[in-house]
Amino acid sequence: MSARTRRIWLCADDYGMAPGVNDAIRQLIARRRLNATSVMTAATHLDRADADALVDANSDGQAAIGLHVTLTAPFKPLSAGFAPLRDGAFLPQTDLMRLSMVRRLNVEMLTIEIATQVEAFVGLFGRLPDYLDGHQHVQLLPQVRDAFLKVAAETVPGAWVRQCGRPRSARPLHEPKALVIDILNVGFRTKAARLGVATNPAFAGAYSFNPKADFTKIFPRFLKGLPDGGLIMCHPGFVDAELRSLDSLTTLREHEFAFFNSDAYPAVLAAHHVELASADRAQPSGTGGGAS
Repeated sequence: MSARTRRIWLCADDYGMAPGVNDAIRQLIARRRLNATSVMTAATHLDRADADALVDANSDGQAAIGLHVTLTAPFKPLSAGFAPLRDGAFLPQTDLMRLSMVRRLNVEMLTIEIATQVEAFVGLFGRLPDYLDGHQHVQLLPQVRDAFLKVAAETVPGAWVRQCGRPRSARPLHEPKALVIDILNVGFRTKAARLGVATNPAFAGAYSFNPKADFTKIFPRFLKGLPDGGLIMCHPGFVDAELRSLDSLTTLREHEFAFFNSDAYPAVLAAHHVELASADRAQPSGTGGGAS
């Protein structure tokens, strides 16, 4: 291995959201095109059969399997008495963010719900998750981060959590969405470190989800300045009726799958001196170029 080679995490979010998403992720893990996936225990398409199929696809254990903490609509809480809700489901992302900014959430309820999602993961997989992150980056929100990191530190010792600060060399604005995430991420790594919770050293993968997005051109940007142990999120999937009912990110998931399943993808990694890390390697140290 060249001294310049970087080993990174390529994490597919949303396992459990829809059958087409699950199928695409399993195919890519079986082909060793991904080395991590984040599982939504609050989603409706994650039962024992889905969990077993994922474990089978990851037969050599090279991919990390983590918990995708879910606290936004249209999904529903797993814990009893969670509030606030709307029509029995979590609040939409914008409403959750607004309440978190004015400190109107109940941290104890959040803690119980996140811990319950961890318990559901253990019930399906027979072990604790390798790492924790958040659907729609909820782990970065005020108050939510307190509950999230408390559960990580006390319930999932040894697991790492996703921080979402881009490498310093990638900070010039390319995507407004990435800038918002950078801002929300401020202070997250510092708080995690105080609790003894490891984080990935840097993050990439945010882009504007619009029909004109060309993922084959976007993906190489994510590799710029990404240090060893850095993480790129992705959202491969096949469009089906369930996905259309839940999520606006539809055909772009198929574009991402096509790229990761193509010969072009490993060529791009090789050109940038990047390899996928293995789940049995040392966990991210939390040092590197991400925002604090």
